[in-house]
Amino acid sequence: MIKLFTALFFTLATLSALETSDKLFECTEIFKARKSELLVELERIDEQKQALSALKTATEELLKKREVTVSQDEEVVEKKLAEISTKENTIKKMLKKNEEILKEIKDVKMDKMSETFAKMKAASAASVLSEMEPQDAAAILTSLKPKTVGTILSKMDAKRASELTLLLSK
Repeated sequence: MIKLFTALFFTLATLSALETSDKLFECTEIFKARKSELLVELERIDEQKQALSALKTATEELLKKREVTVSQDEEVVEKKLAEISTKENTIKKMLKKNEEILKEIKDVKMDKMSETFAKMKAASAASVLSEMEPQDAAAILTSLKPKTVGTILSKMDAKRASELTLLLSK
């Protein structure tokens, strides 16, 4: 019986070892299949990594080109601004000079008018000044001597003379 029992035990152990061996063979086959799937997946990831790297490089190059272009455009704008600023200063100087010349011309013109009105008879001057705009008449009267102004105002209509006197007092 011990022989039978030992034979049975060895038979079961052999069967069990065969079964374990088959399971190990199946696991090995599954691992090999999974390994090849993983290798394919690694190759795909590597290709994507290379494509991403190429895209990154291209993007960086494009960015560098744009930065250079922007830098050049900024230089052009700065030069234009400098030109505009220079022209603006020149125009301001010319405008100031023109205003000074215009003032001189007005002063000369006013002096000539004053001389003319100073030489006129008071009645004639009063008649002419009465027909002028009040501000213009007041400007002319301001340039005359007070005695002459008084004589001219006395020859004017009282309402007009009072209007001009108010303008002279301002």
